[in-house]
Amino acid sequence: MRRAASSIGANIAEGAGRKSERELTRFLHIVRGSAAELEYHLLLAHDLDLLTETVHSLLAKQTDEVQRMLTALIQQVQPVQFVKKASTR
Repeated sequence: MRRAASSIGANIAEGAGRKSERELTRFLHIVRGSAAELEYHLLLAHDLDLLTETVHSLLAKQTDEVQRMLTALIQQVQPVQFVKKASTR
């Protein structure tokens, strides 16, 4: 869980450090995969009674919020790519 959670921030930082929106978008999609992986690990930990219902619920809600923010960010970055491609034609 720690690895999946920490890779979310690390991949956002790496993508932001790249030179193009296309690279950023690629990394943001990787981040969404890491968030989905974290969601799975939270479910597994709960099923194995490693997390209480209260803790699982809190962490699952926070993970869902991160996923929503990522989706919104991807939607903000992708139209910029489309506009740039259309204007170069």
